[in-house]
Amino acid sequence: MTSTSHDRLLIIDFGSQVTQLIARRLRELSVYCEIHPYQLVTDDFVRDFAPKAIIFSGGPDSVMREGSPRPPKAAYEAGVPILGICYGQQVMMHDLGGRVEAGENATAEFGRAYVTPEEAKLPLLEGWFGEGREQVWMSHGDHVAEIAPGFEVFGTSPGAPFAITADAARNFYAVQFHPEVHHTPNGAKLYENFVRAAGFKGDWTMGAYREEAVARIREQVGDKQVICALSGGVDSSVAAALLHEAIGDQLTCVFVDHGLLRLDEAKEVVGMFRDHMNLSVIHAEEQELFLGELEGQSDPETKRKIIGKLFIDVFQKYANEIEGAEFLAQGTLYPDVIESVSFSGGPSVTIKSHHNVGGLPEKMGLKLVEPLRELFKDEVRALGHELGLPAHFIGRHPFPGPGLAIRCPGEITREKLEILRKADAVYIDQIRKHGLYDDIWQAFVAILPVRTVGVMGDGRTYDYACALRAVTSVDGMTADYYPFSHDFLGETATRIINEVKGINRVTYDITSKPPGTIEWE
Repeated sequence: MTSTSHDRLLIIDFGSQVTQLIARRLRELSVYCEIHPYQLVTDDFVRDFAPKAIIFSGGPDSVMREGSPRPPKAAYEAGVPILGICYGQQVMMHDLGGRVEAGENATAEFGRAYVTPEEAKLPLLEGWFGEGREQVWMSHGDHVAEIAPGFEVFGTSPGAPFAITADAARNFYAVQFHPEVHHTPNGAKLYENFVRAAGFKGDWTMGAYREEAVARIREQVGDKQVICALSGGVDSSVAAALLHEAIGDQLTCVFVDHGLLRLDEAKEVVGMFRDHMNLSVIHAEEQELFLGELEGQSDPETKRKIIGKLFIDVFQKYANEIEGAEFLAQGTLYPDVIESVSFSGGPSVTIKSHHNVGGLPEKMGLKLVEPLRELFKDEVRALGHELGLPAHFIGRHPFPGPGLAIRCPGEITREKLEILRKADAVYIDQIRKHGLYDDIWQAFVAILPVRTVGVMGDGRTYDYACALRAVTSVDGMTADYYPFSHDFLGETATRIINEVKGINRVTYDITSKPPGTIEWE
């Protein structure tokens, strides 16, 4: 990563499924942090990184297993505050002279638990305990049987007599629970107290990031030309706006219209960036090419591969027309960077970029510009507001690269796509009209590959059925269906059937993720 002008917090990842949530909580406190897997964090790494504080994440391993994950000695010797979480607590106790024992039914804790305070006071817990106890989320089999010298106990739970421990003299803190998860309601307060104790200024803001990113882009690009694949999604849109601020007419965006967009999508995206923001935008109108190649195809993976290959071919065709282009800009985000590291790999594992346009940098001999690679999704939206993108555009629900193709199970036809566009527009209008849009992570209509009998007026109909989908989520990894009222569903179904010719039956998908996915294909 590249931010060196801010105080930095190092998160050493021991394999927890919720390590990213730690980083999100800290970023919400305006603290710059980075996640690095333990096997890449050497003594030299710690010294070069120069963290102002360190957090040890949770993890699935046991400190009693030979070869289990360990932090480097330099972490303990850096002279900065350390917070160990779950496995992170156990590894601290083990390394510093305490003792950890294998889990038994009496000591294992999974799920909701309650921690009660000891009499001693601790800055980490200032303003945290309410009414004599605090709800937390536990997930541990092994447990600390003896704390390390210098540590005291500040909180206990029925299954964890050392639920909160600390060596206040060294600013070493350790908790057995997970303060980053939703089920520890006041966990953010612990992180706030920790970074305050560590002396963080809280200077990680999108205003500051905007200035730094513009300077970095100008330094990297110089006077060369940059092309950007503009999908109209939040990530590519914010990346394009940031690049335009940095390099102006050195940027050319390519918007590939594959005929699988929502109603008026191309008009809105191209209009905003070309007409209102004065960006150079190539509107690649390739609907006939894509729909022609997709004709007769019904297998979802085949459809995805066709769309992906054609996108690369079309993008390359238009990019080749841009004289002097040496850089390709992408909207890669920090979760992409984190997830491209193999946690189980060895020290030789390196971070690989997620190429949003599938291998084009190597194929075309282009260098990458990824101005958002330090940001989470919510930070990208905040940066979009800083850059002056319209609020309704920044807050749009995610839209998949294959577009309506994966909301049209079975064979894709122009007739079905037109029906789907109109139904989706009515559905989203209903959600906005009822003030629900910002409460929902993603909402859309899928047109089903079946026709059903219906009655309209005195006549028989034989038209398509559709499914409404709306989910709540934090990051899209897990999701639950949105609990619309029956009145809302009834009103929406009536509007779709009355306003969209070709649909006579409306259903609502109440499948969670897992076991289902958010999209239908």
